[in-house]
Amino acid sequence: MTKQRQKIDARFKVANREALIGVGLVIFNFIWWFGFAYGLGGKDPEDYSYILGFPAWFFYSCILGFIVMVILTVIAVKFFFKDIPLDDEEENQS
Repeated sequence: MTKQRQKIDARFKVANREALIGVGLVIFNFIWWFGFAYGLGGKDPEDYSYILGFPAWFFYSCILGFIVMVILTVIAVKFFFKDIPLDDEEENQS
């Protein structure tokens, strides 16, 4: 193997880090959704409280959860993701 092939492309490190951030966001989203949907929604429907006409468990897990995830995703992309070239390095050196 040549030395060039032995070097790990820095783009893979960036892609792996960004993938882990994405997985973290998905896990956070699931925990948020599950906690509110089954935490607040696990009681008798007659005992539900309502927000804007929706059961509180639905409002917090689906509506507010969506808004929180959009904000977290925008923050992650803006501050943690890097713009990298997708061209092969060999093509750039020619």
